[in-house]
Amino acid sequence: MKQEILRHYNLLLGSKSPRRQELLKALGLHYTLVDINVEEVYPAHLEGAKIARYLCELKADAFDPALLPEDSILVTADTIVWLDGKYIGKPSGKEDAIEMLKQLSGKQHSVFSGICLKSSKRKVIFHAHTLVKFRELALDEIEYYVNHHKPYDKAGSYGIQDWIGYIGITGIEGCYYNVMGFPVEMFYEQLTKFIADEIK
Repeated sequence: MKQEILRHYNLLLGSKSPRRQELLKALGLHYTLVDINVEEVYPAHLEGAKIARYLCELKADAFDPALLPEDSILVTADTIVWLDGKYIGKPSGKEDAIEMLKQLSGKQHSVFSGICLKSSKRKVIFHAHTLVKFRELALDEIEYYVNHHKPYDKAGSYGIQDWIGYIGITGIEGCYYNVMGFPVEMFYEQLTKFIADEIK
């Protein structure tokens, strides 16, 4: 029944993230990539999940509604790392990436992904939260990872699916795929519900 519902709508994915594109394909969903250019700035008073939710909605609202047909759903997302009450974004370069990983070393942090589903009639925003724990990382391990994997497009300067995840992460609580940037199980449930509500 759910798979049948999904065939009623086309998905427009407003994300340049190769991880999100890969995970959507793994779900067996067909989508069209759309380009959304918006400055990812959020109000200073927002914290944690509220930042991810704000930014995914910001991206959705920046998309021209004239390009959103009635049989399509726009999907936008944003993933952030939250450590000790502070937002950790994408690194500006090598030194910044090394510094971020030094901050994450030996600590537990939160990963929040906000997702917005938007049709021509309405939108729904939801988020996932995963706790990730790193062991103490040696400086040479951090430098090896940054030099070989160049994680400059990743929040917190790391990919859980990369070498650093294999050797450095001691445990997670919540969705693994959320740390990759897209909580696929939650997305699937929310998407099928969204479409079912659309065709009522």
